[in-house]
Amino acid sequence: MSDLSKKRVITAALCGSWPTKEMNPAVPYSPEEIAQQAYECWQAGAAIVHVHVRNADGSPSTDFNLYKETVERIRAHKDCDVCINITSSGSVDFSDEERIYPLQQLLPELASYDAGTLNWQNRTVFMNPPSFLEKLGHALQESNIKPEIEIFDAGMIYNTIYYMKKGVLKAPCHYQIVLGCAGGMANTVENLVFLKNLLPEGSTWAACGISAGHLPIMSATIALGGHLRVGLEDNLYMAHGVLAKSNAQLVERAVQMLKLNNLEPATPDEARQIYGLTRKVF
Repeated sequence: MSDLSKKRVITAALCGSWPTKEMNPAVPYSPEEIAQQAYECWQAGAAIVHVHVRNADGSPSTDFNLYKETVERIRAHKDCDVCINITSSGSVDFSDEERIYPLQQLLPELASYDAGTLNWQNRTVFMNPPSFLEKLGHALQESNIKPEIEIFDAGMIYNTIYYMKKGVLKAPCHYQIVLGCAGGMANTVENLVFLKNLLPEGSTWAACGISAGHLPIMSATIALGGHLRVGLEDNLYMAHGVLAKSNAQLVERAVQMLKLNNLEPATPDEARQIYGLTRKVF
């Protein structure tokens, strides 16, 4: 096994549910656009791509056929061994079954697990009640999919500790700290350190800051030994007033920041070792 101490996993969050082409024309909507940007991100140094799907008008979707086409297009690049992480959220209006079914059918290596309910962007409620979290946790275990546990505030970490005790989640867990969403904890280094120190021993973790907090949280994450998430889901800009040209451009900057710190981006296979993933062969 190779020395992984100098390797950091980069996840590219490609489009999410809320950014639009009106905000940045580079935001991908169609399966073809999403898959092409996933491939470009892998070429740039991302080990994982985090996948949402959109309807033709850009609205969020859980349409299984859109997920299927997107994943098949990514996997059609036979030289590309990127790890696929499919969201279990999609939008605030979808049923439990709509959120879980694509995961069970497409068998990504990871799937998001938002560890609690959140007042989302001061507009609505992002519902993740206990009944759904238990159902999702068991479904992921049955399908051998690693939960990517998304954390927006401290209480969500304590939720996961409870679910580990109940057997809904299986240690060691992987956490994705997300700072700067309205309704969650703010983009500060103090909050990042606080949350990182609450994580159960043996966990792996990554972090991202939304919008203006993107670079400060990335820098702090590197200093604290964490892994990175970048992409147009979280941040539409390269600099103040300068739109990012693509997801790959954001990955390239993350690679540069790692190299400035004498670190290297992990390959997909190295990410599988670090996060404890089961490679899916199709």
